[in-house]
Amino acid sequence: MLQELTEAHYGKGDFIFREGDPTEYFHIVKTGTVKCVKSTPEGKECTLKMLMPGDLFCCDAAAFDGASHPGSAQPMGDVSILRMSKKAYFEMLRQSPDAALEVIKFLGNRLNEAQEKTKDLALDRADQRLASLLVDLAIRNGVKDPNGIRLTIRLTRQDMANMVGITTETAIRIMGRFKRDKLVSGTANRLLICDLPGLKALASVS
Repeated sequence: MLQELTEAHYGKGDFIFREGDPTEYFHIVKTGTVKCVKSTPEGKECTLKMLMPGDLFCCDAAAFDGASHPGSAQPMGDVSILRMSKKAYFEMLRQSPDAALEVIKFLGNRLNEAQEKTKDLALDRADQRLASLLVDLAIRNGVKDPNGIRLTIRLTRQDMANMVGITTETAIRIMGRFKRDKLVSGTANRLLICDLPGLKALASVS
């Protein structure tokens, strides 16, 4: 089925797909970073999650039941995306029970992530949620630096706030405290994780 994969390239400011577009393809991030955003009734954009190389997207219920995209996918810079049409993808699943099982596992993991996020939003403090996000980004996107782990992804304070369900002002205040505690340093464009164990400890406080 490799011949069914096509590669597309996008840059900052482009849309891989927009909210409301038909779900025609399944996508895999080959290089670069993609953010998933959803528009609020007031017209503001809310960042839901970040996608890194190897992440599969547009593989949720909307694609399977024929609904339109519930959100938009935007590159954070230059990205390469592998995509396969729904028809080819479904044919692959029919022909390969092993592939179908992997998709079931993937969807199960997505459901677990959603349930865990709901629990975190309900029970965890704002600083715990932000620390957990930074730990996840450091593990998935971090590059070793003499002074810690540098995030190659560029996130605004608003992006961070949206992903953990807090206000931008709260995110700014917490990040200021993290800097004073020497957990992180730098700016949104060049954020450095100085104390990953410290952030992990904060994220896991009950």
